[in-house]
Amino acid sequence: MLCLSFTPLLMLVLGASLGAAFPHNALRKSCSLSKYQFLVPHELKAVLKMKEQFNTMLPSDRGCNSRLFHRKWNTAELSVPDRVMLVEAELNLTTAMPGLPANSRFAETHQRPLAFLTQAQEDMRRCMPAPSHQPSGKLRHWLQKLQMAKETEPAGCLEASAILHVFQVLSDLRCAALQEQCT
Repeated sequence: MLCLSFTPLLMLVLGASLGAAFPHNALRKSCSLSKYQFLVPHELKAVLKMKEQFNTMLPSDRGCNSRLFHRKWNTAELSVPDRVMLVEAELNLTTAMPGLPANSRFAETHQRPLAFLTQAQEDMRRCMPAPSHQPSGKLRHWLQKLQMAKETEPAGCLEASAILHVFQVLSDLRCAALQEQCT
């Protein structure tokens, strides 16, 4: 008789401990971002070269209003699922660069960084939190700001913003890959 009442209690304790071990908002098992914890120097050099070359092509007054990458909060303040959502949105914007000026020299320069960022974007898609995950208020506000900018800002301004802040995107990618506190 004692065994019959002990079994449900044991199941309850095991179920609760397993539930705590595997949080509901955990990232998908097929997700692996560890390769972005420390970015390869030749990839960073290619991104730097692209950014520098783009800077030389920019007119001094673009008339852009978007301040998408100027946030009052740091990526480290977000939960890991929110970091993944942030970086995925940033990479979506950043990989939309092919519409940039048809300068053949710049087209050559941005091929390698674009391939790297596109690969990171594909990896992030495998890491997206469950659809039931609700982003924090900070992230939700930023995502709304991004959507509004996409609808109102000229494409050239969005592209310039993405390229000029590409190292912030890479820093956010690294932070999402760490899955712990980052700076």
